[in-house]
Amino acid sequence: MERIVLVGKPNCGKSLLFNQLTGLRQKVANFPGVTVELKTGQFDQFEVVDFPGTYSLHSLSKDEEIAVEKLNLAVDDDDTRLVVCVLDAARLERSLVFALQVQALARKNNKAVVFVLNMIDEVERYGLNIDIKALQKELGAPVYALSAKTLKGVAAFKEALPSLAKQAQAPTELNIQLGEQRKFIERAREINAEYGIRSDVVLKNQNRIDTFLLNNVLGGIAFLAIMFFLFQSIFTWAQPLMDGTEAAIGWIASTLTGVIGPGIVSDFLNDAIFGGVGAFLVFVPQIMVLTLIIGVLEDSGYLARAALICHKPLSLFGLSGRSFIPYLSGHACAIPAIMAARTIESPRKRLITMLTIPLMSCSARLPVYALLIAVLIPKDATFLGVFDLQGAAFFGLYFFGILMALVVSTLMNVFTRKSKELKDMPFILELPSYRLPHWKPLFQRVINSGLQFIKRAAPVIFVISLCLWTLGYFPQGAGLENSLLGKIGHFIEPVFEPLGLDWRYGVAMIMSFLAREVFVGALGTMFGMSGAEENIAGLAAQIQADGLTLGAGIGLLLFYVVALQCVATVAMLRAETGKSRIAWGLYAGYGILAYLIAVIAAHIV
Repeated sequence: MERIVLVGKPNCGKSLLFNQLTGLRQKVANFPGVTVELKTGQFDQFEVVDFPGTYSLHSLSKDEEIAVEKLNLAVDDDDTRLVVCVLDAARLERSLVFALQVQALARKNNKAVVFVLNMIDEVERYGLNIDIKALQKELGAPVYALSAKTLKGVAAFKEALPSLAKQAQAPTELNIQLGEQRKFIERAREINAEYGIRSDVVLKNQNRIDTFLLNNVLGGIAFLAIMFFLFQSIFTWAQPLMDGTEAAIGWIASTLTGVIGPGIVSDFLNDAIFGGVGAFLVFVPQIMVLTLIIGVLEDSGYLARAALICHKPLSLFGLSGRSFIPYLSGHACAIPAIMAARTIESPRKRLITMLTIPLMSCSARLPVYALLIAVLIPKDATFLGVFDLQGAAFFGLYFFGILMALVVSTLMNVFTRKSKELKDMPFILELPSYRLPHWKPLFQRVINSGLQFIKRAAPVIFVISLCLWTLGYFPQGAGLENSLLGKIGHFIEPVFEPLGLDWRYGVAMIMSFLAREVFVGALGTMFGMSGAEENIAGLAAQIQADGLTLGAGIGLLLFYVVALQCVATVAMLRAETGKSRIAWGLYAGYGILAYLIAVIAAHIV
């Protein structure tokens, strides 16, 4: 299939334009480094390839290295018909350095080039305009002004794109050779001075807000307040949705089992399906709320400021300010967060960041936290008489994970400091303009986060719940204690006794290596089979009635903060580092550390 290549500097709106062309829902956000792998889609009869944002053909970070390598191969490929260079209309000079290099590369390989002047709505918001025809003549290639956010000019560009891709590019003599970096910078500066808008106009409003948000004292206080608000919202905003989901699942369960009547089928539906799979569905709204808040921070441009605020303190632990973005992404899922670490220029800091991302509390831990916090802390309890105590406990768990990551980072920094292969690189970060979120793709991302969580976790939980139910149900009538599952559980129980937990928790913890959220489904299935009244909403009450101690509960929570209970994360670490011993060594190390912390908590609380 013939190909259209989409390139540009980070944060120029390239991924949003890709979505508008292909109809896909690739993640977009207002900070550099969102696209860290090649994404493909289809437009008309062409394949469209979205490359990671890059500042220059002379790569600095890991994602730029990947982009440049793949771009050279793509431009040399006969199937590539057109190279689309996306420019930031409000920051033309920064975009042009890379775009002019790409234009020279494309002309060297006789490929057609077109420039897209994106975010033209921001230029117009300042009451300014850009002479598109003159700029087109200066660049020697078609230029289309549009806004991928407001859709202004997008229809005209989509209409012209097929014919642009079919036009053959005649060989062109290069005015600047590809290796002459300084000349590309000078050329970009000249063009921007002639056709671009004044930078002080763009920075005026931005600097006014940054004066507060980047202040040494006020900025830090604002950062902590925003982070605390984020974790409080996970409980407070999601609670009505969780209650509604809970009620709906309970109604379906009682209706179906009432129609079927007592028997093995009814037991299977109650214990395996609604007790196992249903138990984790209640927590999907919390994941969606977390995605929404993080999405607003990304789209507004605040995340890049947070990375800048965090650079100095993070550097004390051997990290980079850019580590903040993978760390925060890790609170949604470790897989894309590990990939996002490619944007970190320093190989050493990139490795340390990747190896400590699993200590961030991802969305898969949310069901475990929510269940155990509900068991240990009363629903109406408050902190300082104002804050919800359950939300404060959530914040404490997330903070503990971050604290552990910093401690481990410090140790790794000491042991890797003398490595010749892992050299340090300078910290470079572009601060994007403040913008209102693009609500449509944001809400699509929120809904997709819930659907993807269900799609990823539900099949695994169903299979495990089915196996647990079968092992626990037979021999029929023997009871859970004397079932096949009971015998297996009692065999491994001595390992979990120091944690103050019995065999049921041990089975659920082992099963959760496939996916952390399996713990809730597995526990729900086993407590349903133990003779307690089947009630998904009352799983926490069943655990309370069973006598889970405060020390054992806190130890279990801390275990899941630290332990690397996710086979997919181990696989991603193996792929990114290229070394199995690192991935599995990290799994074993975090597992042992988590076990020791849980034992200590169980005995001192």
